[in-house]
Amino acid sequence: MSEHKTALVDRVPMGQKAAFGAGHLVNNLLPGALGVFSFFLLTAFGMDPFLAGLLGGLPRFYDAISDPIMGYISDNTKSKWGRRKPYIFAGAILSGTLFAVLWQLDENNSEMFNFWYFLIFSMIYLTGNTIFSTPLIGLGYEMTSDYKERTRLMGFSQTIGQFAWMIVPWFWVLIADKDLFESQAVGVRSLAIIVGAACVVLGVMPALFCKEIDQTNLTNRADITFKNLFKNLKDLFHNMILISKNIPFVRLCGATFLVFNGFQMVASFSYFIIVFYMFNGDYGAAGTWPAWFSTVSALATSILIIPVITWMSNKLGKRKAFIISTVISIFGYVLKWWGFDPSNPWLMFMPIPLMVFGIGGLFTLMMSMTADVCDLDELNNGMPRKEGTFGAIYWWMVKLGQGLALVLGGLVLKLVGFDGGAATQTAETITNLRIADITIPAITAALAILVMWKYDLTEERSNEISAELVRRRGKL
Repeated sequence: MSEHKTALVDRVPMGQKAAFGAGHLVNNLLPGALGVFSFFLLTAFGMDPFLAGLLGGLPRFYDAISDPIMGYISDNTKSKWGRRKPYIFAGAILSGTLFAVLWQLDENNSEMFNFWYFLIFSMIYLTGNTIFSTPLIGLGYEMTSDYKERTRLMGFSQTIGQFAWMIVPWFWVLIADKDLFESQAVGVRSLAIIVGAACVVLGVMPALFCKEIDQTNLTNRADITFKNLFKNLKDLFHNMILISKNIPFVRLCGATFLVFNGFQMVASFSYFIIVFYMFNGDYGAAGTWPAWFSTVSALATSILIIPVITWMSNKLGKRKAFIISTVISIFGYVLKWWGFDPSNPWLMFMPIPLMVFGIGGLFTLMMSMTADVCDLDELNNGMPRKEGTFGAIYWWMVKLGQGLALVLGGLVLKLVGFDGGAATQTAETITNLRIADITIPAITAALAILVMWKYDLTEERSNEISAELVRRRGKL
């Protein structure tokens, strides 16, 4: 690999990395908390499972539309405060506040009242979250133009973001703790306020402390006005068509779809295997083992895997780092067969250091590579730069696949014969569940390697593109 050294001007100061990481912590904490809290729609607020499913699915359609629109607006915004930071600041306040409001449900209200309350405020909350999240992702892509510094920035931010996944599993324990809250409903309402307040404080950090690129050389941006609404929508669709023709970006989206959603499809299986296989359906005996499994996974990703992958990427290149980390994760998935041992629960932690290479490497490397792809787009299509739109489409793919994974995960549970209402599961069901828990993410990870095999945006090519862009329009 090239011995290219990062110029001082392209280095992101540690304070800015920490502020950007705080934004990523919020970006993980809000959906993570939403996923846990949504379970209590059934148990704490008596929501019909079908209606609860609608509340989980319907807002995703709105999310899929709003993300690219927000990306386009952010890319083309002209203000003295920048293209991203005003939205991040306002969006953080809206996101945290509206998350708390969303969960102020009253279990004594009628089911339909709570349904419509939650559905309406979900849409409003997602609007605030989109205003925060989409510009935040775009900001990360543009904070440095250096190939290696991009990976260091994304690795650091992902490390901080993993703290959300160390915290979220314990929400199950806290909400259900009768010594803390008199009921689950009270627990949900109280904890939602705490989570919302924390997200406001952490979410404004990128807006206050991160530095945007110099807008002087940003040209050809659209005028975002109601008068130009039709023209703006036409321009947005044109940009999305251009992005869909960007083959390296399509590979990134395809690989992410496969790795992340293969993982998500079986994400709940570990919980069921721990309870029904290792502890024979005894939730009391299982205790906090499932929460510790999730927490240790996030901890290993944060302090061990992401630094290794960052180092690997800057030594071998991002494509090779992705392939190696994904192969290692496959071995980790296979090792789960021996790790989930009823005679020794501690062995469940054995596969974690290998298994989490998959998710740990995925977003660290893919976000860094997407920043490189934004340069390629400017080279081929000129201004305006489209970091916000690229980020919106990338995360739209993640959300779309996540929704599909939840549906397919439920189908797999049905096919293996899992009965959630039963105190125990048959030996055949448990065996099939364990096989699915290993083979599904392993197969999708292998397919992702094939997708990325011919990814050709190397360090040398990225540096050439960056130099050519500077020659064309000057340093941003």
